[in-house]
Amino acid sequence: MERSIILTVALSVATLLVVLELVRRRKLREEYSLLWLFTAAVMIIVSVWRELLHSLAQFAGIAYPPNLLFLLAALLILFILLYYSIIITRLTHENKTIAQDVALLRYEIEQLRIAQNRMPKGSNGAGDDQSSSNHQNDKPQDIESQP
Repeated sequence: MERSIILTVALSVATLLVVLELVRRRKLREEYSLLWLFTAAVMIIVSVWRELLHSLAQFAGIAYPPNLLFLLAALLILFILLYYSIIITRLTHENKTIAQDVALLRYEIEQLRIAQNRMPKGSNGAGDDQSSSNHQNDKPQDIESQP
């Protein structure tokens, strides 16, 4: 067996095992591991099934069949990168929307505190003066200052 095929099989099996271990340790979610598992499985199948590799290489016009393995690996990784780029874009949009919602809620809370402080002292009841001054000290911390 050619060294390039042995290397490809070894790297594919290693990728498969690393992904499974990451899922087991809950470092990688199952939904994101599927593409990596699919990539590793395709690479193992194409590497081990030499007739399929030679047929695909001949069909693609590639003279040296092991080059097809590396081309397939590169294409699958590019597909994975595109998929993660889509996910990052969606999460960035959601993060921006949530940050805007939090900013609006903070603004509304601050407006309510200002309105509460402007109310006459006798209208809230006897012990509310102290509670309203305590609320001024209860301002939420900035996101940067939180651990």
